[in-house]
Amino acid sequence: MQSTAVAVRLDLKPHPEGGWYREIYRSSDRVQTIRGARSAITAIYYLLDRDQISRWHVVEADEIWHFYEGSPLELLAYHPEASTLVRCVLGNARENHERVAVIRRGIWQAARSLGDFSLVGCTVGPGFEFEDLQFVASLAGHRAHFNGELAPFASLL
Repeated sequence: MQSTAVAVRLDLKPHPEGGWYREIYRSSDRVQTIRGARSAITAIYYLLDRDQISRWHVVEADEIWHFYEGSPLELLAYHPEASTLVRCVLGNARENHERVAVIRRGIWQAARSLGDFSLVGCTVGPGFEFEDLQFVASLAGHRAHFNGELAPFASLL
């Protein structure tokens, strides 16, 4: 199945960070955060095809990524205070890939499909709001981090 067929079947729309998405759940329970009240949890389908990336960004909530189908997904997590990069490949467990990965609040992240397309889900708590997302390219001093180990991933900005 091609990514276009998956996007149509799941009624996905373009996502600002790249790729395609559709919110599939938003809790009616509310929690208080320093940014105001948020849904307790949200969940989306998220699809990247071979020509798309999830640009480096940071979210003010914890995210749990789940692999569903397609090619493996490379998920990058960078802790800017510790200058540490973790690379995770989500995919088929029979191929020794992870099925689930967690990105903690405040960690920079980016992703790309390692084949034709990757369909994943992302569960966010407290629930996702676009106002809680920042692109790393807009953060002061971000360029200083894209040397050494992170240099090969500057193209994901």
